[in-house]
Amino acid sequence: MPALKKAILPLFILFLIAFLSFGTLIKKLAGDFEHDIARAKKKLSPEAKTLIDQTFSGLENSCVVDFHVHAVGIGANNSGAWINPSMTSLLAPKHFFKYKIYSSASGISGPLNADTEYIDRLVSLHEAEPRLGKLLLFAFDYHYDESGKKDPARSSFHIPNDHVLNVAAKYPHIFIPVASIHPYRKDALAELYRVAAKGIRFIKWLPNSQRIDALDERSLKFMEAMKDNDMTLITHTGHEKAVEGEEFQKLGNPLRFRKALDMGVRIIMAHLASLGECVDLDRPQNGKLSCFQAFVRLMSEDKYKDNLYGETSAITLYTRIGEPIDFLLNNPDMAHRFVHGSDYPLPAINVLYRPDQMRELGYITELEAKLLKEIYRYNPLLFNFVTKRIIKHPKSGEQLRAKLFTGKELVSCKN
Repeated sequence: MPALKKAILPLFILFLIAFLSFGTLIKKLAGDFEHDIARAKKKLSPEAKTLIDQTFSGLENSCVVDFHVHAVGIGANNSGAWINPSMTSLLAPKHFFKYKIYSSASGISGPLNADTEYIDRLVSLHEAEPRLGKLLLFAFDYHYDESGKKDPARSSFHIPNDHVLNVAAKYPHIFIPVASIHPYRKDALAELYRVAAKGIRFIKWLPNSQRIDALDERSLKFMEAMKDNDMTLITHTGHEKAVEGEEFQKLGNPLRFRKALDMGVRIIMAHLASLGECVDLDRPQNGKLSCFQAFVRLMSEDKYKDNLYGETSAITLYTRIGEPIDFLLNNPDMAHRFVHGSDYPLPAINVLYRPDQMRELGYITELEAKLLKEIYRYNPLLFNFVTKRIIKHPKSGEQLRAKLFTGKELVSCKN
């Protein structure tokens, strides 16, 4: 017995060291910012403050809007949110690691008040820089199978529509609620009419993760009802990596939405389909093309000029920087058909955004790279906005036009 006790102490010490090292590693990858926003703001250099002010130049009288912000929750604080148990289990190390990354990026200290903490953090980021305007806050529905049955085992998480409605009601000067309704649900249309009556005008889909086929008759019927209620679909396009969806990547193909666009449904395609290869559904004999080029094809067709928009979240990720941002910079006349999205809390996962890479590629200067790192530590939500505002084409010097960052006719900034 004494020998056993002697063995337990070293093992406990090793476990403690490993646990603390793991926490340090997580912070280096995500959430490596100053949690005290007021203190961080005081630490900003004059150069960083000047750069921030410059990025809002030309937007003083505009309705600045972020079209892509996630609500995050685990079911604490009566939010009704749910997270797949595998995300918090050491028996599923990949999911557990991802959960820890997102928790750190979200500024959550622990599970007890996680859902409230996340919203409080978002509110603090916005109040530190209210010029960021309105944030569209996303609900997220479950994965459903072909029969219309909810499939929690294939769902990563669930954020109820009522949660984002409640948050937006509490902070109407900041948030615009976005519902998420799977079209295969038996009550899909009933839920659509319910949230429409509550003022919701946007629906969010992540087809790859939720298993939504835009060509399914149920999806088309649902989108027709959206159109009748003057609602806009915000849908993920391209391949998905942040949330589980490998088995259904084909559902992120922008060309699967052609029929809905032909029906006149208003669609915002998130991420500009900037990752992965998609089957060329228009010309199957050609095989595959990049999902981004499929998106560009749709955007280039004049018949969709009034109901198809692109949304810019994720295009400054180190894995996506290049062709999509170059397209925007080379086509400034199309700025009115693109909207800004941060995909927060992704901008707080610092390993995904590399200012030095942008500097090496010629998009920003050495000083700007240094100041962006400083702004990230202060406010990751602002960091994403400033990054997109200062990027210049390496050859032409063209920048993203101010109108890309406004709500256009889609969003009113009035409470």
